[in-house]
Amino acid sequence: MTSTKPPTETVAIGTFDEPQVSFFRRVVKAQAFQILLVLIVIVLIFSVLAPDTFAQWSNFRLIIQNASILAVLAVGMTYVIITAGIDLSIGSVLVFSGVVAAMVMRAMGGDGWGTAVVGILVSIASGLAWGLFNGFLIAKAKIPPLIVTLGSLGMALGLAQILTGGVDIRQVPTVLTTSIGYGNILGTIPTISVIALVVIVIGAIGLRFTRFGLYTLAVGSSEIAARRVGVKVDRQLIAIYALSGGLAGLAGILSLSQFSTTAIAGQSQTNLNVIAAVVIGGTSLFGGIGTIFGTVVGLFIPAVLQNGFVITGVQPFWQQVAVGAVLITAVYVDQVRRSAAMRGNTQGLWRKFVSGGRRG
Repeated sequence: MTSTKPPTETVAIGTFDEPQVSFFRRVVKAQAFQILLVLIVIVLIFSVLAPDTFAQWSNFRLIIQNASILAVLAVGMTYVIITAGIDLSIGSVLVFSGVVAAMVMRAMGGDGWGTAVVGILVSIASGLAWGLFNGFLIAKAKIPPLIVTLGSLGMALGLAQILTGGVDIRQVPTVLTTSIGYGNILGTIPTISVIALVVIVIGAIGLRFTRFGLYTLAVGSSEIAARRVGVKVDRQLIAIYALSGGLAGLAGILSLSQFSTTAIAGQSQTNLNVIAAVVIGGTSLFGGIGTIFGTVVGLFIPAVLQNGFVITGVQPFWQQVAVGAVLITAVYVDQVRRSAAMRGNTQGLWRKFVSGGRRG
């Protein structure tokens, strides 16, 4: 018996005809590239206004050095925000890790590398512990990241103050300050900036070319879909927050090396500055989109603004106004692009469906 059932056509998402976009056009339309153009314009403006002071290698070197610690934190934050999460605790974890490391090194005594290496490992381990704590509560207890990391922010800072009595520790091994904090490679490149660059490169490669990066993007795009294709979402989230915490611990020892003190009260705005840099650089607060390159570009905009305002005699408070405006604009652009992409996908699927129905 011959079936009279009309033929059907299966349409898979993403199989409809899409216009081919060249690599050059994709780069030009990327938010990170557009932010890079904004950064270049800012640099050119300050270079014209103050050519003898701003447009000098010594000044650029200072900007890079001042942004290095934030860059280390921003790599971990990029991974977190790509998953549609947030980590408000990194500034406090930085302080706590530096305090614990300073106390251990003070108890050991000595200014050599033996004491310094122990301090480095203790600082990273302390940050890693906080990251695991955050990740476990977020992934297993299903507590929103905002609440968990807000709680960790207060807990880590409070414990740091309890351990020190609210008084900064200023006994730091000399080798940390001379070799890392103010050391140079090839005579001109700050050692602390080279360390930050290594973290940036590893973070970029990990996000772009490894399974860990692919799973991170998948979780941020759709946690439900990621679970269905076999991604262990809970384990991935724990690992990502552990990464953020571990990098905060590394930043803690770098801060200790640069300032020769725990600077307990000096990191109150660190988390917000890092989050702003990541979002300005094109990483979406809605998850699934982000690059380390964009984060680095977004990080240098406030750094260059602050430096340029000081040199040109403008009140540095305008930096906060400018960064806030850029941040709001970046989030608005991201929302517009997401809405346009969703409309485009919907229209493409509808055209495919209609054309398939006509052929049937």
